[in-house]
Amino acid sequence: MLEIIVFLCGAAVMTIELVGSRVLAPYVGASIFVWTSLIGVILGSLSLGYWYGGKLSDRYPNYRWLALIIFSAGVYAALIALSKNWLLFYLIQWVTDIRWGSIIAALVLFSPPGVLLGMVSPYAAKLKLRALAQLGTTVGNLYALSTIGSIAGTFLAGFWLIPSFGITAIMYGVALALVIVSFIAYGHNWRSQTLAAIIIVTAFAGHNGYSQWLARRGWAEIDTRYAHALIFNDIDKETGKPVRRLNFEGNSQAAMFLHSDELVYEYTKYYDLAAHFKPRFKSALMIGGGAYSYPKHYLTVFPQAQLDVVEIDPKLTELARQYFRLRDDPRLRIFHADGRIFLNRSQERYDVIFNDAYRSTNAIPYQLTTKEAARKMYERLTSGGVALINVISAIEGKQGQFLRAEYKTFESIFPQVYLFYVSSSEGEQVQNLMLVALKTKQPPSFASPNQKFNGYLSNRWLKELESDEPILTDEYAPVDKYIMNLL
Repeated sequence: MLEIIVFLCGAAVMTIELVGSRVLAPYVGASIFVWTSLIGVILGSLSLGYWYGGKLSDRYPNYRWLALIIFSAGVYAALIALSKNWLLFYLIQWVTDIRWGSIIAALVLFSPPGVLLGMVSPYAAKLKLRALAQLGTTVGNLYALSTIGSIAGTFLAGFWLIPSFGITAIMYGVALALVIVSFIAYGHNWRSQTLAAIIIVTAFAGHNGYSQWLARRGWAEIDTRYAHALIFNDIDKETGKPVRRLNFEGNSQAAMFLHSDELVYEYTKYYDLAAHFKPRFKSALMIGGGAYSYPKHYLTVFPQAQLDVVEIDPKLTELARQYFRLRDDPRLRIFHADGRIFLNRSQERYDVIFNDAYRSTNAIPYQLTTKEAARKMYERLTSGGVALINVISAIEGKQGQFLRAEYKTFESIFPQVYLFYVSSSEGEQVQNLMLVALKTKQPPSFASPNQKFNGYLSNRWLKELESDEPILTDEYAPVDKYIMNLL
């Protein structure tokens, strides 16, 4: 029996840790700082649990206390599911530094169950020991089972639970499982555990009712393999028109007008400059589909051209079809893959490459920012081709470090690189910026008979950029450090 208990509690630890990354992401992002905080807090909590569990087991070596420990961990897991959103919402109002915010959030939400579950193995070892001669074997077996359980929990959560169920449902499931394990450990007098189980099931049913209430109002919360997505209807502040938004990690990733196909976000309109820098282009690659706002626009505006879209998350494509009017088109091919892996493997050549993978400052895929990635883009372009890269950054000052590093990186590969600001000519303002990299030495014109293009071209950044940041490489790309400056 103890072996089963240790195995299941080990699985619960890693399930809580992996789900924890999704719990924190909408409020503090999913950067290396968040993962570092979460892993560090869980490891520290387990260590504290090992220490205190050993001391407590010497004082109270009975199954009742073991059951109480596991029961308490289950109750706290249910409390995480109930309180995570409002607690994190208020926390980020008080703590603006992402490093401290992620540490404090991980401590408050995940340290208590980590400590409690860490106490299980030493407690089980104490109860299991029958002869001192078997001490090493007994302890080794129990800790091995705990680790195997953690491995099982890791794969179960990462490969099945998170892609298949919402994070709240998973936390309630973990809570209920731990309460049931406490039944097993105690073996009798189940009154309090039964009451807790009823409360947890009732809370879970209430959450499901809340989700259905959201769905009836055009809202949806979905956990994909890569993110926690929120879809909701809103009013666009610029135009006053109704829009539907897709949010990741607390940031708006994409939007569409409910009653027109006009692009909502100004920066996406700058992708049309592809037709200025590469007139009469026939093919394009877009890295990052999201809600497929620009691909839908592209298919309408450039009827002569093919488009391949690389989107890492298949669920996003499904959501785009369900909520954002994405339709099949013979000129549109969709590939579900990491953008960098696609670039590494593809043998296709394109006239244009759009990179819209940096849609949030909370988590930038560093593998697409490096010199090696820029070289792959260069190789995938036809002669005279153009790459357009959306970057969220300032241009000058500390908050412009990422832009300057990225500009310098692309400049090391492409013969010509130009920068266009979208919102403001103020260099220290964080905004969407468009890098335009040309695979030609022929200088382009910055005037166009198209008045819309002239408006975009007039926003070219003419001041010389400081060369104070390194070229980003696969070996060294301090993207997370740059992200810190933007938050």
